[in-house]
Amino acid sequence: MAQPNKQLPCDSDGFCMLCKSKPLETETLHCRTCVTPWHVPCLPLVPTTLLDWECPDCSQLVDAPAPSIAGELVSAIRAIENDPSLTDEDKAKKRQELVGGSSSNPTSDHSNSNKTKTNGVLDILNGSLNCSFCMQLPERPVTTPCGHNFCLKCFEKWIQQGKRTCAICRTSIPPKMASNPRINAQLAIAIRMAKLAKSENVGGSSAHKVYHFVGNDERPDTAYTTERAKKSGKANAASGKIFVTIPKDHFGPISAENDPIRNQGVLVGETWEDRMECRQWGAHFPHVAGIAGQSTHGAQSVALSGGYVDDEDHGEWFLYTGSGGRDLSGNKRTNKDQSFDQQFENMNEALRVSCRKGYPVRVVRSHKEKRSAYAPPEGVRYDGVYRIEKCWRKVGKQGHKVCRYLFVRCDNEPAPWTSDLSGDRPRPLPKIKEFKEAVDITERKGDPSWDFDEEKGCWLWKKPPPLSKKPVNIVDPIDGTKITVVRPSAKKVSFKIKDRLLKEFGCNICRKVLASPLTTPCAHNFCKACLEGAFSGQSYIRQRASQSGRTLRAQKNVMKCPTCSTDIADYLQNPQVNREMMGVIESLQQQAEQQRMEESSEESSAKVEENSEESSAKNDEIPKLDEDTDVSKPSDSSEKILEEINDNDLKRPQKRRKGPDGKAVTVEEHIDEAETEAKAVTCK
Repeated sequence: MAQPNKQLPCDSDGFCMLCKSKPLETETLHCRTCVTPWHVPCLPLVPTTLLDWECPDCSQLVDAPAPSIAGELVSAIRAIENDPSLTDEDKAKKRQELVGGSSSNPTSDHSNSNKTKTNGVLDILNGSLNCSFCMQLPERPVTTPCGHNFCLKCFEKWIQQGKRTCAICRTSIPPKMASNPRINAQLAIAIRMAKLAKSENVGGSSAHKVYHFVGNDERPDTAYTTERAKKSGKANAASGKIFVTIPKDHFGPISAENDPIRNQGVLVGETWEDRMECRQWGAHFPHVAGIAGQSTHGAQSVALSGGYVDDEDHGEWFLYTGSGGRDLSGNKRTNKDQSFDQQFENMNEALRVSCRKGYPVRVVRSHKEKRSAYAPPEGVRYDGVYRIEKCWRKVGKQGHKVCRYLFVRCDNEPAPWTSDLSGDRPRPLPKIKEFKEAVDITERKGDPSWDFDEEKGCWLWKKPPPLSKKPVNIVDPIDGTKITVVRPSAKKVSFKIKDRLLKEFGCNICRKVLASPLTTPCAHNFCKACLEGAFSGQSYIRQRASQSGRTLRAQKNVMKCPTCSTDIADYLQNPQVNREMMGVIESLQQQAEQQRMEESSEESSAKVEENSEESSAKNDEIPKLDEDTDVSKPSDSSEKILEEINDNDLKRPQKRRKGPDGKAVTVEEHIDEAETEAKAVTCK
């Protein structure tokens, strides 16, 4: 290890890294390839020629078998140095453009004259993320703790030469990374996406994924299994045919109009053998998850299957526990122990949206709920719709916070466990003891969408139900047993390659685009603020003492990476921002924002043209009225006609009535939208 210490250049401030002194200009020698300053007296061998001198690092790389592109780069640099027509400033500028990946670089991938818009994305990566050895986009990229990127082969070759410092900034490389470098997977995916976009744009062939889809009509009437799955029940079964015409995000009960086969809908108390058959009738579509919904749209149904020990079932009302909070990694897919707190996100947020809006939620109970007296003895049973009145968080029985929801029944049909002839009536909310210690409480402030109508004596939609965003099943008009899936027509959102690349450059903690990215030695990327915040308040050294009071030697704290179990305590003492990745992200953000502004300006100009065409068409229609009429009109009448047309276009609907003196009076009509909606709603 003594040999590498004898060959050190000058640092960025001009001080020799070996003798720690600032050499004079006469004692400074610059490498003709990398233009790095070296202190001549500190060199192990005094150079014989000063014009074409190469530093020890570049001479070793040239002597070793390197790619042809690296040789071309060295040749290009030598040609620039030997050009007598260029000044020193011009030579430095051309060297910088050549190494930085400018359009004048003959070895770069984007030097073709036939450039396209998609190649601009590859230009950003090719100009900022190039490996310093082969000057290509990194193949199997490796990121050092100092934030520089190299190819895996180039990095290993550098380490095999006895180097233990970064080839760019001379920062020491950790021994663990030198012995076992890790590939930066996010960076590799981003480079592959950029190359794929270029190949598709220039007409190259790329392998597309082939999706096998089985239509609803081609499925059997019952869930089918493989020969292997028959031994353990229907664990690996595929769903059978869907018999109802509702979309997967349908709220409320399933009526007879959505049941073309039986013409009765899904009735309260209807049972099925398992969750797969329950899915076929739309009561609860997921065959494993207990909550069906979307975090921005709401929850449509839940299943009570005894998955959480905090659940309390009282029939007409029950306390439901949200999902999450368990470690399901590896072979822990059936783990029932809470290991961290639940948050209002994903399915838990969907339930909270239904609570705020007052949406009806379908409830199915499974025989797996052994602690409830209201669970069916076998199979799965549909028990009607409930409404979420409150939701909160509290510390559960296993010591971690869980999301809690108060469900109250509000169905027009009686419950399966009662002998009543009518459905539910509005009832007061029960008193919940744990509500006193609750946090993050959410209660509905406005009127619910699903409420009881005193005049009609039933539960119905007081507000229009939310529009579906999922494919809808439509019955074949010729054969009523055939149901085809039709996706709703929606405007396609253009997902540009720049947006996809920005999505790949995401933080593993906040899941957003990286801001001041840090790359750990285990090749995981985080925002600097997120990573430092995850370990805020923790010291790097832990003081110890024996039971007798004697002070023991201090011990280093283990700080594991938020993504894996690698100890990154040494890295956190001086984390370096990955400047190359940050430059790429900023360039992509600027281009994406510029493209959005151009698209919005084009849309606005198109709208202006449409409005101008409509206005010109209206102006063309006005003189036609005068041409078609045979009766001559004075000039005053034409002005009155124009005024009446403008008034009809700008004002509300009006009708003329006779006043008390017999003259016509214009009265504005005020349409009450609430009355029209109330008249249109009928009790189902």
